[in-house]
Amino acid sequence: MKMKTLAVTCAIAATLIATGAQAQTKTIYVGMNGGTMEKNYTASIFPDFEKANNVKVVVVPGTSSDIIAKMQAQRDKPQMHVAFLDDGIMYRAINMSLCEKVKDAAVLKDVYPFARLANDQAVAIEMGVLGIGYNKKLFAEKGWPAPTSWMDFADPKYKQKVVFQSISASTFGLYGFMMFNRLVGGTDKNVDPGFKKWGSTIGPNVVEYLSSSAKISEMVQTNEAAIFPLTVTGIANLKDKGIPAEFATPKEGGVLLMTGACPIKGNSEPELAQKLLEFLLTPAVQAKSMALANSIPVNRNVPLSDAAQAKLGKSEVLTKNLNTVDWDTVNEKRSEWNNRWNRMIEQ
Repeated sequence: MKMKTLAVTCAIAATLIATGAQAQTKTIYVGMNGGTMEKNYTASIFPDFEKANNVKVVVVPGTSSDIIAKMQAQRDKPQMHVAFLDDGIMYRAINMSLCEKVKDAAVLKDVYPFARLANDQAVAIEMGVLGIGYNKKLFAEKGWPAPTSWMDFADPKYKQKVVFQSISASTFGLYGFMMFNRLVGGTDKNVDPGFKKWGSTIGPNVVEYLSSSAKISEMVQTNEAAIFPLTVTGIANLKDKGIPAEFATPKEGGVLLMTGACPIKGNSEPELAQKLLEFLLTPAVQAKSMALANSIPVNRNVPLSDAAQAKLGKSEVLTKNLNTVDWDTVNEKRSEWNNRWNRMIEQ
């Protein structure tokens, strides 16, 4: 009888311990792009953080526009704890005071200065470089040399062979247009030259304006697309699928793109949110992200691996003359530019 009582007591104690452990497990919600990014993080990156901190990380998937809309709607009572946003939209979130400042930590000193956004209101966790993607098979058939300049999009030999993303829907298209605008005499504050000269230069070469880059893979395989703005990461991903695409760094330089992350202001687990950002910047995670997504590390102590360089190229070439844009101006003028683009170019 005593043995039975002892067994019951032990069973109850074990149940209480297990229940207590479950009660201590917290959940934090991360707003981020769905698809491949969500898959990589949930399968290979977040589990290590969960084990180390007795926490469950749940992804709230969506585009950067979706995530910032949720942040605005939940401003008074955030349901998410951390947001991953494309750099331009991250600057919008910062200007709307939706982000909590990233706390100073030892790992921040290892991050490239340009990856620490707006006085540490956010920090980049991945970066890429936009340049010129081209159809390697078609170029070989035509005997064309690899493109070397953003102005190559205006070369008459590419008539009806240029694929360009709409600036109203794609950062890639916006950046490509802004680089063209600079080369024809414009600035980030003055896009008149770009709009005025597009129709007589690049415009006649464009076979299709895309709302996203997803269709490029198909258009390369059917030889509809000769050249297009794309990131070196995007090209590496196409090559992984056996698609004959190649990347060219323009002589004027590529354009820096970043995925930023910030703790959401007023979130219910501020310490865990900060811990997650520190974790994402560590060399181990940065190296894993590079291997999974062909991304360029923001931690200076993580060089491009031999495997990454075989896909992406030498880092000194990728980052030579790297261009950035004035996001305060872009965010202020974006709606006006979108309307102008739709009216004048994609009419």
